[in-house]
Amino acid sequence: LANIRETNAIVHVVRCFENPNVIHVDGSVDPLRDGSVIDTELMLADLETVSKRYTIVHKSAQRDPKAFGKQDEVMGKVKEALEAGNPVRSLGLSDDDYTAIKDLHLLTAKKVLYVGNVSEDDVADPMKNSFYAKLSDYAQKEGSGVVSICGKIEAEIIELADADKKDFLDSLGLKEDGLSRLIRAAYHLLGLATYFTAGEKEVRAWTIHQGWKAPQAAGVIHTDFERGFIKAEVYHY
Repeated sequence: LANIRETNAIVHVVRCFENPNVIHVDGSVDPLRDGSVIDTELMLADLETVSKRYTIVHKSAQRDPKAFGKQDEVMGKVKEALEAGNPVRSLGLSDDDYTAIKDLHLLTAKKVLYVGNVSEDDVADPMKNSFYAKLSDYAQKEGSGVVSICGKIEAEIIELADADKKDFLDSLGLKEDGLSRLIRAAYHLLGLATYFTAGEKEVRAWTIHQGWKAPQAAGVIHTDFERGFIKAEVYHY
């Protein structure tokens, strides 16, 4: 779990296809159940983290409410939600609330992207798959991201030469591979965007937050570029 705590979002890959030759550990296909199993594990880990810290913070808040009051208030809400079986992200906490508990690195406070692994027959129109439709509806209500892929097709694409990939995707009624859709969905979930710099030696992509202005974008390359920013020349391509 230590590695997950350092991430900005969590991707849940869940099965959305039936195949008698691929046995499910629970004996049936249910993406919401599979996701909830992982969520429960993460909530228990969060509850342990919060419970260890809450007593100390609560006592500190009684002595110095100005310094610890906000943290005590937010941790109380979080502890109550986790004990009720609800992830932290379901609370709709404000940015200030999240700042107050940032150092806890709570797992269920992170944004979530659900990836429905569908069959080859459903990849072109995943919403006709009842499992994926159920998953999509759940993700929308939760305010999380959702995207479909077909693991089998992705494995086949990796083996193809670049020249053959387009023809293969066209035969399936797809414009792009699942990995590209997954990356785009993750960027959208995290509010990220990409811009490119081009020169004689190389063309390079830089990741920025949506809404950043040109000086901030330049600072991703080097902080000196932001401090000494003059102008940006933009080309549409």
